[in-house]
Amino acid sequence: MKYIQKTQEPDSLTKWKQKLGKRTPDWKSFPQSIKNEVYQSLLQEQGFICCYCGMSIARKQCHIEHYRPKSVYRQLTFEYTNLIASCQGEDEHRPRVPVHCGHKKHAWFDEEMMISPLDPKCADYFKYSGFGEILPTDNPDKQIAAKTTIQKLALGIDKLRRMRRAAIDTALLGTDGLTDAEIQLLAQGYQKPDADGRYIPFSAAITYVLKQYF
Repeated sequence: MKYIQKTQEPDSLTKWKQKLGKRTPDWKSFPQSIKNEVYQSLLQEQGFICCYCGMSIARKQCHIEHYRPKSVYRQLTFEYTNLIASCQGEDEHRPRVPVHCGHKKHAWFDEEMMISPLDPKCADYFKYSGFGEILPTDNPDKQIAAKTTIQKLALGIDKLRRMRRAAIDTALLGTDGLTDAEIQLLAQGYQKPDADGRYIPFSAAITYVLKQYF
């Protein structure tokens, strides 16, 4: 999981909410034009990777995820600070097999057990193996929440493990002939977006492996 630093919400969303006043309409009433601007803003601030697993996403490969579920926290339905972009699209009629991340989480939420990608220290709860596994940190104070989050989001499924393994293997190919210091600099580079504002998919796993094993 990679930390998401929220930016300012789109002006169109701000103005629309001002017109609503104290009303909180159903999510389906969200104007498509404003929704599209929110999508674009979320993708840009996340570097075009899923808020939970870190895979590459684009407009048609993601959905707007309510970190605190709108079915429980209705007042946060249109609050930009509660909105993030998760993988697997919003089309309810398109099969998602296996289901993971936001769609797997669905309406579940626990303030103590859910690790938030909006927490600057969220990465401290997880570790990764060179085989692409995601595991709870060794810190006993963080293990239960990490295990719960991995389970509730299905982050440990074989599909995601294989994708992380492929990303890690590709990154390791670029370390041939480099010194340990150079590899550490390379690891730091994976924490930053490219010139187009995009992060390398599964950059959190890649960074962890490079820093821990070299």
